[in-house]
Amino acid sequence: MAERERLDDLTVLGAAIWQELAAAVRQRDHPWRVATLATTSADGSADARSVVLRDLHAEERALVFYTDARSPKAQQITARPEGTLVLWSHALGWQLRLPVALEIETAGLKVSSRWARLRMTPGAQDYLSPLPPGTPVAHPVPERGTREFFAVVTARIRAVDWLELHAAGHRRARFDDDGARWLVP
Repeated sequence: MAERERLDDLTVLGAAIWQELAAAVRQRDHPWRVATLATTSADGSADARSVVLRDLHAEERALVFYTDARSPKAQQITARPEGTLVLWSHALGWQLRLPVALEIETAGLKVSSRWARLRMTPGAQDYLSPLPPGTPVAHPVPERGTREFFAVVTARIRAVDWLELHAAGHRRARFDDDGARWLVP
């Protein structure tokens, strides 16, 4: 693998981060396509799981992913609508930590239009079970129901904490409402 040029200008770096996020929602094999979302469980402990990024609204600084409305994740988002997304790219040597405000929607135009695009794909099966996620079953694929459990989650990015792991030295930067600045890794 060729050595990637290191970006030293925070404006250029910020633009490159958003370009990579845009690529992640378009390219199925992008390393940031599957992110780790950490939320808070009912007992106050951290709960982390993978989510598939489906859309980016750069002007709103928001990422979109889907979930089953009956999942523990959905319950946690409803109870405490904040979390952190963590993304890693070995190829870039970049980690992003994104503190986010979370909003879950189970009805309305945004949900129905996304369901219309998803319902004929294999991914639709994730939202068609008549049983909630985590329910024990006798067979790997339970009976299927309707879309009533499909939910859209919007994660509004409050800040971007960027970390580069590099043989020449690790670097870290933060982008938020106060601007862009370098940090000690």
